[in-house]
Amino acid sequence: MDWLEAAFGLTRLIEVRDKSGALVHAEMQHDGCSIVIDGEWEDFVSSPASLKGETTQIIYVQVERDLDAHCRKARRNGPEILSEPEEQYYGNRLYRAKDTEGHIWTFSQAVKIFGREGAEQAGGST
Repeated sequence: MDWLEAAFGLTRLIEVRDKSGALVHAEMQHDGCSIVIDGEWEDFVSSPASLKGETTQIIYVQVERDLDAHCRKARRNGPEILSEPEEQYYGNRLYRAKDTEGHIWTFSQAVKIFGREGAEQAGGST
C-alpha cells in the first residue's frame, strides 16, 4: 500500500489486516474514485506473483490532468513502465505500468472528447 501511494499517487482510505498482518481488505482513492484491494483468497483469488506472472485483468484508472507527470512520478518510484504515454486514436492518452505483484495498471487521460459515433468512426467500426 505504501508502494501504491508512492508510485501511483493513490490515497489510503481503509486498511484491514488479519492477526498475522496479511492484507484482508483495503480501499484506496485516486482523483475521487475508489479502488478496492484485497489479499489472496483460497482457491479463487490469486496475485500474478503466485501465478508465474500471469494476469487475467488490467486495472484502468482515468487521470484528470497531466498524465505525463503521473508517469514520471511512477517511474521514479519503481514500477516497470510497459508502455510510454501515447495518444490513442479514440481520444485518450495513456501509459501502462506493472506493479510489484505483476498487476498491470493503465492510466489514461481524455485529451479529445468523441461522442459514440466519433469514437466508432475513429476506430473504423462504422
